[in-house]
Amino acid sequence: MSNRISKGTVVIVEDDMLLSLVETRIVEKLGYEVKAKAISGEDAVQKIKKHQPDVVIMDVSLKGEMDGIDAMNRVRAFSDVPVIYLSGNGDKLSKERAKKTGYVEYLVKPINPSDIEAPLDKAMNRNSEKVFISHAS
Repeated sequence: MSNRISKGTVVIVEDDMLLSLVETRIVEKLGYEVKAKAISGEDAVQKIKKHQPDVVIMDVSLKGEMDGIDAMNRVRAFSDVPVIYLSGNGDKLSKERAKKTGYVEYLVKPINPSDIEAPLDKAMNRNSEKVFISHAS
């Protein structure tokens, strides 16, 4: 990584290795540090708990018992980390389920840097407001 200061830390949850690589490149190009990557819901929950990222980029459909939305429901038990969902399709049912986890954005793949830059900035601003508020009390 270059010596410029990271805008924040991200955990990427994506079970397609090629997409994971592309998403990592995009996120790093936008100035964020990828702390960890996960390929399953179970793995995602553990890595989010361990690394406590500023933002999670979560694929909706994952291999295994848990999809991305189920994983975020588990994460909500210990963290209100902002989440940006990525989905292969924009089906209404998934979007409705995802809404319950309080996402920043729900993007349909494939994505490019301009699609995810604003949601990442929004998620970081939401985080810094929370930090500011919590210090005020």
